[in-house]
Amino acid sequence: MMPADSLDDGSPVVKEDRLWCDNGWTARVIKNQDDDGWAVEMLKDGESEPALVGPWTMGRDKKNPKPLDAGAFQTLVKTASEVLRRHEQHLYALLHKNITVSTEDGPVEVRLEIVPDDYEPHAILSAHDTLDAMLAEVRVSAAFKLDRRSAAAWVESGFLPPE
Repeated sequence: MMPADSLDDGSPVVKEDRLWCDNGWTARVIKNQDDDGWAVEMLKDGESEPALVGPWTMGRDKKNPKPLDAGAFQTLVKTASEVLRRHEQHLYALLHKNITVSTEDGPVEVRLEIVPDDYEPHAILSAHDTLDAMLAEVRVSAAFKLDRRSAAAWVESGFLPPE
């Protein structure tokens, strides 16, 4: 049986006025750099940068921060998780694009998947029919611009590698 001050994975559970560590997250109340107030930062375990930094409420003495509590911590975890989820969705949208082109044989979905490699960034351009069967695939520059015109031109060329 694990001690009450650690989780099943062995990570410590800390519940102090200015520091909570639980469920893979750390909430830390810090001095606000921009003014005389306080801020709270949410850091996901294993990450070097906070997922969320926001203002924190002053305590009753109007000098010290309000202590963290279970309700505030859960709200902060939920908000920080949502920020990370939106960031992941935005990154996915930047790296994956698709456009459907009408042809005599039916619609063709043209997809561009950017591979952000530090040494050799590139993209994979592919075409798929309505049953998601791949019709063609070519490697292109990571800077390739997929739009309706370029997708249609690639399909009309018989899937020759774009220039």
